[in-house]
Amino acid sequence: MLNKVPEITVYFWVIKVLCTTVGETFADNLNENLGLGLTNTSYIMGAVLIAVIVAQFRARRYVPGIYWLAVVLVSVVGTLVSDNLVENYGVTLEATTIAFSACLIGVFATWWWSERTLSVHTIVTSRREAFYWLTILFTFALGTSAGDLLSEKLALGYLPTVGIFAGAIAVVAFLHFVLKMNAILSFWIAYILTRPLGASIGDYLASPKAEGGLGLGTTVTSVIFLSTILALVVYLAISKRDVIRTGPVAAPPGAGPAVLVVLNKVAPTEALLDAVRRRAEAGPAAFRVLVPNPDNLGFDRGDPAAVDGQSLLAAALPPLRAAAGDEVSGRVAESPNAYDDIARELDLGAYTEIILETPPTHLSHWLHVDLPQRVAQLGLPTEAVAAT
Repeated sequence: MLNKVPEITVYFWVIKVLCTTVGETFADNLNENLGLGLTNTSYIMGAVLIAVIVAQFRARRYVPGIYWLAVVLVSVVGTLVSDNLVENYGVTLEATTIAFSACLIGVFATWWWSERTLSVHTIVTSRREAFYWLTILFTFALGTSAGDLLSEKLALGYLPTVGIFAGAIAVVAFLHFVLKMNAILSFWIAYILTRPLGASIGDYLASPKAEGGLGLGTTVTSVIFLSTILALVVYLAISKRDVIRTGPVAAPPGAGPAVLVVLNKVAPTEALLDAVRRRAEAGPAAFRVLVPNPDNLGFDRGDPAAVDGQSLLAAALPPLRAAAGDEVSGRVAESPNAYDDIARELDLGAYTEIILETPPTHLSHWLHVDLPQRVAQLGLPTEAVAAT
């Protein structure tokens, strides 16, 4: 199936924070203002969430309305799970925070052990999608408990709590954009932190002024944020600004054939060089090679390579140039997942073909066994050459 989640853009983060705020205020509104009670609210919202998740799994592509409705409902249910444990069963906020942290770590560990990637750009199977939504549920539950622990239990107040989590997200952004911290690790840390940030914003806006809030109430706050979410989702549904590339990539008029050659961790094999020779003999073409970045492999596979990416690229270019009979350019990948960098490279250049060197076994430190099938969905002729 096509990727079922949105591209990570500024719209994603804005809607994510809005959804977390709604999760906090809307749950409180149903529970207190409408008099449903915590238990009845949990049953109702749990049933609605199950129905929407079923619709999300049945969809064969990313649908903004279904996806973001599911995020809002997961936010609400995650809040209710935490509140039920604390208010109905007497579990302390310290205990729920530790328990949800352990559950989240367990989900991440199982996901990585099963799929060998935690990237949101590769949600192309039902199993990966199940891991994705289970992770999101525990991030919301953890965020509710952690946010309540800081703002209420530790008596820091709502606004200082907002500042703490906003500052933590700023630190993650600095580590990623300036110090080049792993993209997947950066994403999930930021995703976890946006939950208590949004919950604290919701509490600050809705709580009475006597308790340190603005006194807008849960109803007004929920209406404002839900309306904003609806407007943004409608815009994304029309503009498709957050759809991960799945369509064909066409060369501009007048451009000659350009072939993207994607290497496995090993140097180019004779089979790959033969494929390049055959393509060069078939007609003029420009070749560009993409090699993995060993600096990023440790988090994705836990097995960093001994040679750096620039050395691998330097060693790969001479035999590829000899096979192509012409100049071959190249670069080192920036992502721990080959698919992400292939899609990015297609955005940067006018490619007409892909030659993909795949591992001879079911395990690879950069490529994945289903990569040829997923790359083929990008719409370009793809030749997969088995490394030997």
